[in-house]
Amino acid sequence: MSFVVGLTGGIGSGKSAVGRLFEQQGIAVIDTDAIAHQLTTPGGAAMPAIRAAFGDAVATTDGALDRAAMRAIVFADPPARKRLEGILHPLIREESERRLAGADSPYAILMVPLLVESGSYRERVDRVAVVDCDVETQIARVMQRNGLARAEVERILAAQATRAQRLEAADDVIDNDGSLADLEPQIERLHASYLASAGRFG
Repeated sequence: MSFVVGLTGGIGSGKSAVGRLFEQQGIAVIDTDAIAHQLTTPGGAAMPAIRAAFGDAVATTDGALDRAAMRAIVFADPPARKRLEGILHPLIREESERRLAGADSPYAILMVPLLVESGSYRERVDRVAVVDCDVETQIARVMQRNGLARAEVERILAAQATRAQRLEAADDVIDNDGSLADLEPQIERLHASYLASAGRFG
């Protein structure tokens, strides 16, 4: 795949909705969050190393990652976050590279929630598209979607890049403070632009 767009945004910004709109245009979307979930399902490739590093308390009875237990550990112990990332990131990278290589659309979207924070992903994409919305909108969406308390959502936000840092890294900004109908014309415009860029790269 010669032309790759990195799609990112903070929690609750609406990355998944944007990803679905690109898929409707026939574009391959590789979601690193979805890959991480697959790696941590029962029998997932990351689970043996995670259990070895953190113990059986971070696994559910069926052998999947207990996300609430893991979240509590990494927020209380920053080095634990680094250990978890050290297990997951190489596996996510390997699988995302495999999927990018097999993508058969004119360009591909690599959806990386922590693209700005990771640094290394920036080198793997040709453009960065940031899904942006007001922080209060993010908090409300995550509280409603995940059933988390406001303080917990704020803690997650504090561990991510700020809105200003993401916007600074953006080549393209997708405004998602409105409705799905407001998103669609923005995606259509970007799709046309990316098709033109992919044609020059191809």
